[in-house]
Amino acid sequence: MYEKLVSYASKQLELNPEEITPESTFESLGIDSLDVVEMIMDLESEMGVELEMEDQKISTFGELAAFIESKLN
Repeated sequence: MYEKLVSYASKQLELNPEEITPESTFESLGIDSLDVVEMIMDLESEMGVELEMEDQKISTFGELAAFIESKLN
């Protein structure tokens, strides 16, 4: 899942994949909350799953990958 997020971010948000690590915060990479919402919506559509993000404190790529994986299992 982490690799899928990095691939998405590099294509859709025009980020260098080498700059993205599991510990990278969205803020440190210039990703705002609207970008995160759009990324989640695209992933929901692609995977056919609904990700309830309410009340989640997710700020890194690693945390987001772990959250999505938990919802898929």
